[in-house]
Amino acid sequence: MDYTLATYKELLITIRAQGYIFQTFEDFITGERSGKTVILRHDVDRIPINALKMARIESEQGISASYFFRVVRHVWNEDIIRKVAGLGHEIAYHYEDLTITKGDYQQAIDHFERQLHRFRRFYPSKTICMHGSPMAKWDNRKLWERYNYRDYGIIAEPYFDVDYSRVFYITDTGRAWNNSGISVRDKVNSGFDIPIESTSHLIRLFHDKQMPGQVMINTHPHRWFDPGLMWCRELVFQNLKNVVKSIIVKANG
Repeated sequence: MDYTLATYKELLITIRAQGYIFQTFEDFITGERSGKTVILRHDVDRIPINALKMARIESEQGISASYFFRVVRHVWNEDIIRKVAGLGHEIAYHYEDLTITKGDYQQAIDHFERQLHRFRRFYPSKTICMHGSPMAKWDNRKLWERYNYRDYGIIAEPYFDVDYSRVFYITDTGRAWNNSGISVRDKVNSGFDIPIESTSHLIRLFHDKQMPGQVMINTHPHRWFDPGLMWCRELVFQNLKNVVKSIIVKANG
């Protein structure tokens, strides 16, 4: 059974046993980039309570990760955000301002600035990460064709400020590791070709020392549950959603 919290914990334990250190995205950008490193990034798209569960698993092992929260009503939960920050994790904005403002750039940058102030009540956020908004026509990254996020005290955005010829990017988008056929915008120009069939396969790759020295793992906490009804619900929901996403990918390709 894949995408369980127990499997995620096993992944972390295996990675650490192979001599990797874990870093937040902010720490990776500002610190020294030597040695074997895994950047732990979480895009909190739905079900924020799952983010808190993952944050606690990491905290119990002395690991800090980056949590990028959307600001839409069903995700923005100040109590959970405060608790995740209190566990020593980076809190940052999973922005989708062009989608929210339906492509109005001026409204979008005004909205971005207001949301950034909200985040900084909980954590001195210095990084951001776009939300792919796969069902929308707007690419939220295009906001930075007219504005500069560094003017707002932001030091990095993972789709702009990481050299993926050196950092292997792994994402569970679509509940399938690095499946470009169902990923509308969550993909990079990678310098690596390492197929990943499942989380257990990913664990074996780390265990067998077949992974590069620098890796970014992006997980979406709403995919990860203990076995039960919610795990089954997410499996069915994501499989249905993937049909639509594959159509979008083919139409744009």
